Amino acid sequence: MYKIVQIDGGVCAAEGFFADGVSAGLKANNAKDMAFIYSEEECEIASTFTTNKMYAAPIKHFRAKGEFKTNFVLINSKNANAMTGQAGVEDIDEVLASLSAEYKNVINPVMSSTGVIGVRLPKEKIIKGTKLFDLTAKEANAAASAIMTTDTFSKQIAFKVELEDGSSFSIGAMAKGAGMINPAMATMLCFVTTDANVSKEVMQNILDEVTVKTFNAISVDGDTSTNDTVMVLANAKSGAFHAEAFQEALFKVMHFLALEMVRDGEGATKLVTYNVTGAKDDTQAQVVAKALSDSLLVKTALFGEDPNWGRIASTVGASGVEAYEEKLSISFNELCVYNQGDLLFNAEMEIEAAEIMKLPSFSINCDLGIAEGSFTSYGCDLGYEYVKINADYRT
Repeated sequence: MYKIVQIDGGVCAAEGFFADGVSAGLKANNAKDMAFIYSEEECEIASTFTTNKMYAAPIKHFRAKGEFKTNFVLINSKNANAMTGQAGVEDIDEVLASLSAEYKNVINPVMSSTGVIGVRLPKEKIIKGTKLFDLTAKEANAAASAIMTTDTFSKQIAFKVELEDGSSFSIGAMAKGAGMINPAMATMLCFVTTDANVSKEVMQNILDEVTVKTFNAISVDGDTSTNDTVMVLANAKSGAFHAEAFQEALFKVMHFLALEMVRDGEGATKLVTYNVTGAKDDTQAQVVAKALSDSLLVKTALFGEDPNWGRIASTVGASGVEAYEEKLSISFNELCVYNQGDLLFNAEMEIEAAEIMKLPSFSINCDLGIAEGSFTSYGCDLGYEYVKINADYRT
């Protein structure tokens, strides 16, 4: 019925989209620190934001606009513009007014920020930086690099969807995120572009559904940021759309980027998948999976490559869902270490389990043995490097 093919191009893969990254002097060593995404046509926009009550000025500014279309997103790193009050919102107004005056094709621009909390935007540097933009550039790599903070690599992906009638549309994205990541989204920014001919309402519904099993299923450190943002921009340039294919492609985009964030977790050495099955319902399975991916004791055991399955059992029990010792089973990949009350763990098994935990990625599987509820979350280990990075983040 349709085919989804991975392609190059990131946020520039879809027809009519342009992007680039420049240096505005926010980062040291002339590193790229500011990016834009521009569309030739106005875009429908779907979005989802942080659950943190102290949400940043860019989110306040966006929400105050009500229903609107846009064709331009400005993104800066190094400064979150959070906890800056009304002045932070007014700073955005000033930056975007200057941008609109400089580029007459820009319509209803929006801004997104990431970096240190509690510091006013360096408006003069940002305004000066916007004058370096070339709206004909298709430099997705530069844009993806410019939005990084503690990320060790840029994150981007794109797919082309080929429909049965010969028409097609593309969807691409870039994201940043490595720390302050919790299953309520994460310290993360994600910008998705598509030339699909999709309505705002349909796109928003699909985004909300896909977010649950992607960005809302990851954890690095259990902290929820003030700036978490996902935006999907659709300019309809392809004239094509297929709801099922669009949802599958968007899931592929967001799932890939979500796992890349966990893989790049500050100081992380392992990507771990937590498969919870047999719960009373999917909601209870989700609670357990998120508790496991968020547990500091589990994370430190992962870092030490210690197959301490007791920490896993304890976290399941502490999550507050219906669970029973005599029904629970726990395994590392396919290696079952505890099975419905039977203590299978011995010296030989401990060696085998420890070898699994040395792998860069593996799964921890918990079957509650009650009903059919299931959910999968993703997490990483937590070690010395995380503490080092975040003890000195502002410098």
